[in-house]
Amino acid sequence: MTPYRMIAVIGGRACDEATARVAEEVGRRIAEAGFALVCGGLGGVMEAACRGAAAAGGLTVGVLPGESPASANPHVAVRVATGMGIARNVVIVRSAAAAIAISGGAGTLSEIAYCLQLGVPVVSLGSWEVSDEVHRARTAEEAVATAAHLAAAAE
Repeated sequence: MTPYRMIAVIGGRACDEATARVAEEVGRRIAEAGFALVCGGLGGVMEAACRGAAAAGGLTVGVLPGESPASANPHVAVRVATGMGIARNVVIVRSAAAAIAISGGAGTLSEIAYCLQLGVPVVSLGSWEVSDEVHRARTAEEAVATAAHLAAAAE
């Protein structure tokens, strides 16, 4: 069995409808590119991305902050209940070959920082651009293509 390579989607627990549409397209494109999607497993950007990936037949992994697998959004296939709170952000980043940041607040910023510290390539799609090391994308298609390319280069 070939192991799954994962792309993380990081972003806000709540988002507007336009951001949700972008996140859903990112999730769909991740699945179509042959990657599993790993995220925090909750609502907002995470739920929308999982919905898109699941609809395209992709594998979705939610690394949850709490102790209950039931807290995951309904589109998460693999539910990892950590009981670690926001410290689970390191697990999300460390599990990914690349990450895509969509919108988001301080939690997303922390995940971007972990990407930079741990050498995980990160693409910003309307999110924080705190360093020249953060790749920028204007569309979901560009974000996934860039993340997939960077993930392949890191192998």
